[in-house]
Amino acid sequence: MRAVATENTHFGAARIREMTAHCRSFFFIGVGGVNMSSLALITKRRGYRVGGSDRTESAVTRRLACEGIEVFYSHEAAHIDTYDAVVYTVAISPDNPEYVRAKERGIPLISRADYLGYLMTDYKNRVGLSGMHGKSTTTSMCAEVFMRADTDPTVLSGAAMRSMGGAYRIGGTEHFIFEACEYMDSFLDFYPSIAVLLNIEMDHVDYFKSMAHIERSFRAFAEKTGKDGFVVANGDDAHIRSALAGYAGRVIWFSGTDANADFYATDVETVNGCPHFDIVAFGKPFCRVSLKVTGQHNIYNALATAAAAHLCGVDGEDVARGLASFSGAQRRMEYKGNFQGAAVYDDYGHHPTEVKTTLEGAAAMGHRRTVCVFQSHTYSRTVGLFEEFCGAFGAADEVILADIYAAREIDTGEVSGKKLAEALPNGKYVGDMDAIVAYLRQTLAEGDLLIVMGAGDIYKIFEKMGLEE
Repeated sequence: MRAVATENTHFGAARIREMTAHCRSFFFIGVGGVNMSSLALITKRRGYRVGGSDRTESAVTRRLACEGIEVFYSHEAAHIDTYDAVVYTVAISPDNPEYVRAKERGIPLISRADYLGYLMTDYKNRVGLSGMHGKSTTTSMCAEVFMRADTDPTVLSGAAMRSMGGAYRIGGTEHFIFEACEYMDSFLDFYPSIAVLLNIEMDHVDYFKSMAHIERSFRAFAEKTGKDGFVVANGDDAHIRSALAGYAGRVIWFSGTDANADFYATDVETVNGCPHFDIVAFGKPFCRVSLKVTGQHNIYNALATAAAAHLCGVDGEDVARGLASFSGAQRRMEYKGNFQGAAVYDDYGHHPTEVKTTLEGAAAMGHRRTVCVFQSHTYSRTVGLFEEFCGAFGAADEVILADIYAAREIDTGEVSGKKLAEALPNGKYVGDMDAIVAYLRQTLAEGDLLIVMGAGDIYKIFEKMGLEE
């Protein structure tokens, strides 16, 4: 199913520093992505000449141009001829003209993850947020807490935040907060001093062949902290406990229920779907948390944030203030507007567990009906987790299925949005976005809640809906 892609480099920080010692310019292939654009901007702010290419113009690429970055909207070999080094995303194909030209000319070629690992070594505290779910939300939570505590963090997230004006923030050199993606073991190129393990489940079935494979990868990420670092781990997750079995390093455990954990939640109540609770740290009251975001899963995200912040010297009062001001990350249960009297939200969820927890949180908000538009992301994930998807939508009154977003894959006809809809008792296959909008006009009513979910291009539906504020 998977199309051919380029591979990650694994030079490591010391080798990259040596390779780029005399470089004065960097070119980014695939610069329009959230992470790549952030790396390009950080590099530009460090005084280098920066350019990049992507297939389409966007708000992200326009911002890059405003920052003085040369942006091309095609991939042509000549683009890189005046640049000293090239950073690329593995989403490009090996026959990308710029990638091929760099190889032919011996220009240093560095993959995104490898380059990020190199950049972060200049920072004292390097907080890496990992897990199959919640990485972007928890990275954003951490950013909010550290900013509210006036620690001037540098942040690199997978989702934009209103308070940062984007998905990155360039601050001082003491705190670097970053999202650590496990896909293709990218996070093993990073150098966390604090490795946060939120959860482990089966995913990325086009790469990970078994749960044991995934656990080995997360164990290796934890071990990247070295003898002086810390691991912050979810003690309620059996796969995390398995991954860390026999681990000799320092672990701070957090739990939603276990009073023996280093950080745990107690006196939990839900107000309009949003959790309020006390955090106890090392047996003593730490802070009272009142979240603005819905879902019990955000208790775990907040506990992880509190533990990581504590290790970096942030006190409970600042943690509570930061968490209370956190209103969510872009495309994470993000309110978009009103459609025919229905409240409309956008969510990036694309794994069954993410779908299930988000819908349960939404249902607790007390609307007349909870309606979900879902675009599954990749054929391999839909096939590999089909049974799990079938059990993920129970909290919704109706699930409207779009066609599967292929991303890097080729359709073999094995699975489709229609097949998933047929397997759901509350499912209805509609297909393309125009048809979905037409169906919503016929069925949504005052007091309903609509969640549009998926990691592909389903967000484009909002342009067609004509939402009101």
